[in-house]
Amino acid sequence: MREVKLFPRPVSLRKLIGPSFVILALGLGSGEVILWPYLASNYGLGIAWGAILGITFQYFLNMEIERYALVKGESVFVGIHKIFKPAIYWFIVSTFIGFGLPGIVAASAQVMSSVIGIESFKWVAIVFLFSIGLILSTGKTVYGMMETLTKIILGIAVPFLFILAIFISTQTDWIALMHGLIGKGEGFWFLPAGISLTTFLAAFAYSGAGGNLNLTQSIYIKEKGYGMGVYSQKIASLFSKHDGTEIVLDGTDCAATPEDVSRFKKWWKLISIEHAFVFWFLGLISMTFLMILSYATTHDLAGNAQGISFVIKEGLIIGQTTYPFIGTLFLIAVSVMLFQTQLGIMDSTSRIMAENLAIKKLHGKKDGKINLAKLYYSFVWAQIAFGIILFLFNIYEPKTLIILGAVINAFAMFVHLALVFWLNHTILPKVFRPGWVRKTILGIIFIFFGIFSFFVLWSNVIKNWFI
Repeated sequence: MREVKLFPRPVSLRKLIGPSFVILALGLGSGEVILWPYLASNYGLGIAWGAILGITFQYFLNMEIERYALVKGESVFVGIHKIFKPAIYWFIVSTFIGFGLPGIVAASAQVMSSVIGIESFKWVAIVFLFSIGLILSTGKTVYGMMETLTKIILGIAVPFLFILAIFISTQTDWIALMHGLIGKGEGFWFLPAGISLTTFLAAFAYSGAGGNLNLTQSIYIKEKGYGMGVYSQKIASLFSKHDGTEIVLDGTDCAATPEDVSRFKKWWKLISIEHAFVFWFLGLISMTFLMILSYATTHDLAGNAQGISFVIKEGLIIGQTTYPFIGTLFLIAVSVMLFQTQLGIMDSTSRIMAENLAIKKLHGKKDGKINLAKLYYSFVWAQIAFGIILFLFNIYEPKTLIILGAVINAFAMFVHLALVFWLNHTILPKVFRPGWVRKTILGIIFIFFGIFSFFVLWSNVIKNWFI
């Protein structure tokens, strides 16, 4: 029987900041740095509306994921297993396939290789993968290390890119962006002729974290100590003296007394503000500034559609417009942000797969404890090995890998949205469930991803392979 405790008192808003930075960083290297700037470079800023809609959708998705962890003090994976046990297999397989493709670290390596003058960037990518494994294997706790590293990198790289965008862009560029935010492009509305809907869906899915990564928000806020998560345990470092500690995955219930409900509402208000500012607002600003920087420097240049060559061209043009070392700093900043994203993805995906495998192993056991750290690091190094194998077989074109992974993850979002909605509607006490306005919004998002995912599946797989 689960333990029942009082819902903790809310903390200050300043102490809450952290998990949203981590989840924001997961999207910076895929949607914000690569896919949306790629679309702006090739098709103009008329597609900017998609970035707003995409990150707004993810804000509401993430808040429902946070809702469950806030009330139950456990991840949504633990909850989903209670209502649909086969889901653990889906989460492990879809996460490994969707994010095991090392497109982001390949992009980071390609950009860095252009700076240091190495032609075959796959060897740099292999070194980067090993570095990620070592970083995740050190530190007192994994979450604490990830939060600190993320804040440092975002705190330096993002303002630098913002300043560049303001300095290089013109009034005409900003007018084009304002038009694009409402869907008006250069001779089109919403979608230009010739745009790949597969690429657009990939960018849309990565307007934020994307795929099953959104679900790790429940793990991060639990480890940060939001709400009932204050009673949960954390994953220790591989080299920590506590690395063998067995932890409990099940959370702690509250009695849903008036005092509990009052404290929940205060928590909910605070985390809504925190996530709206850090994830939604900063994420939106990041995407728009990086799009306008790409548009101002590389729009209409030949060869932009080839991989991520437009990023390297950005660096060259920035160097010509300002000073050569500024262009070099831009490329280094992009490479570091991409590396940070791959680091965060490796951490998040390993958490997802480890927790689901742990749930499987614990099913039917009485003590409910397991060494989650060992499972976590097994998945970390398994993904690193998989990425290295792909590189050795010369499968390393960044944009192709990123788009393929993003399309898979768009469908994964369609699936987990339904599961989280069902979870909150059935497991949570009524006083903690979402209201009809939130339910309506979630229904619209579910239909959107369902239609879009089926269309891409039809046009790229079913139509070509079976008809």
